[in-house]
Amino acid sequence: MDSEKVLTFVDNHDNQRGGFPVTIYKEARVYKMATSFHLAYPYGIPRLMSSFDFNGHDQGPPQDSNQNLLSPTFNADGTCNNGWVCEHRWYQIYKMIQFRNVVKNTNVENWWDNGWNKIAFSRGNRGFVAYATHEEGFDENLQTGLPAGTYCDLATGGKVGSSCRGLSMTVGGDGRARVYWPGGHSEGFVAFHVEEKL
Repeated sequence: MDSEKVLTFVDNHDNQRGGFPVTIYKEARVYKMATSFHLAYPYGIPRLMSSFDFNGHDQGPPQDSNQNLLSPTFNADGTCNNGWVCEHRWYQIYKMIQFRNVVKNTNVENWWDNGWNKIAFSRGNRGFVAYATHEEGFDENLQTGLPAGTYCDLATGGKVGSSCRGLSMTVGGDGRARVYWPGGHSEGFVAFHVEEKL
């Protein structure tokens, strides 16, 4: 179907508890990767999940002893607690919403894959993402499509002032860069866009 007619999602309140495999917040690394791809790839109108923690199929939202629903409370980093998960507040996810806004109206370009468990692509000359489904790390010299400069990775914190909180990538004048993260990296992806350039 045409992209503007499609609602896309990784999970919803039904399939979180469904009888078939679906990635949910309990598999945080894979969930963040799936949601990142969902937001980076230009197809459909994305719908994000914001859920509460549950351990049983019919378990309801957090409540007090009188069965009044509990409101979420918030940690210093903006994430939820008090029984709420609030996936949309995970910085890897809200930073990818920012990515989607920055790369709006661009196409997928510079697709790369290793034929097995790694992919990368740019969104025009505005953004670049790379993924690895296994945890052995990533180390490739790739065409990013981005202007020359140093960029901060959204998945590990982005730009803070004049430095990167986490990983960075330096793009040469030809648009190529070493895309690297170590084995055992807590995230399975990196994402860069032109507004996170130093």
